[in-house]
Amino acid sequence: MATVPIVTALLSYGMSGEVFHAPLIAAHPQFQLHTIVQRNSTHATQRYPQVRVVDRVEKVFQDDAIELIVVNTPNDTHTDFVTRALEAGKHVIVEKPFTVTAAEADQLIALAKKKNKILTVFQNRRWDGGFLTVKKILDNNLIGKMVELEVHYDRFRNYIQPATWKEETGRGTGILYNLGSHMLDQIILLFGFPREIDARIGIQRPGGKVDDYYDIRLQYNGFHIIVKSSYLVREQGPQYILHGTEGSFVKYGIDPQEQALKEGKTPGTSGWGTEDKQYWGKLNTSIQGIHVEGVIETLPGDYLAFYQNIYEVIRQNKPLAVKPEESREVIRLIELCYESNRTRQTVKL
Repeated sequence: MATVPIVTALLSYGMSGEVFHAPLIAAHPQFQLHTIVQRNSTHATQRYPQVRVVDRVEKVFQDDAIELIVVNTPNDTHTDFVTRALEAGKHVIVEKPFTVTAAEADQLIALAKKKNKILTVFQNRRWDGGFLTVKKILDNNLIGKMVELEVHYDRFRNYIQPATWKEETGRGTGILYNLGSHMLDQIILLFGFPREIDARIGIQRPGGKVDDYYDIRLQYNGFHIIVKSSYLVREQGPQYILHGTEGSFVKYGIDPQEQALKEGKTPGTSGWGTEDKQYWGKLNTSIQGIHVEGVIETLPGDYLAFYQNIYEVIRQNKPLAVKPEESREVIRLIELCYESNRTRQTVKL
């Protein structure tokens, strides 16, 4: 028997809606992209002529046909819109960052439980090929006991992008909420919460109003992690550097899925998420006393797996992959990073 598609609405058709959510929803046969909110345009209909475009979020909340709402609006609106969606009896996917504060996240988690609705956060970078490969290397103990992990997510954007809330001072703006929420989610997923946090966050670009740089040091039992990002890195270094008691793994390159989505390629098709060989990581280690050195083929990335999980949760009652409690921990860690930066001291937990 055919499953009834999950009727879905997007609250925005900005970058995340146009590049990520709409293509992924449209590519999954068990979802129906039903409604998109566009306040000042209807250009979404050019790519999705079958989709209803409305100019007010109220039309989404009031539509009984809609089962799932994607809240992909500016960060400081997440708590309000997620609350309204849950109160309207909808399942909710909220774009990262989950909320601006951990207290707001707690409120939303409690409301979702009260309403018996699915609430999750679009932590798609869990399905980056590079991260999946690093996780596999750690799971298989290929570098021995890990002593250090360094993760970078750098860009070169030496200008201030005009006409966007992301470049204006406000709650939840800045690079740590933007890219940091992805990177810290990966770290918490692998290792849990750290024992100590030492963070430096700031503005490097001339004329910048929001943070565009961070350097975070996380101390765990027996190892430490460095998480860095900047908009002023023209010459890219490695994305992942792992060192252990038996060896090291170093990997360059950014997951190709975002660029493929920007180019209009269809998620889930043959070769999707496959990385060019030039970006495969290098492993130099000893395994059971034998020296091993060579490249490790990057596992294929798969952002569509996020929506596959949502389908399985809603229609088949399977476990949720990205639990809101985990994303709440990401927000708490971001708060503690700001505290460390403000006091110029290590925060001990």
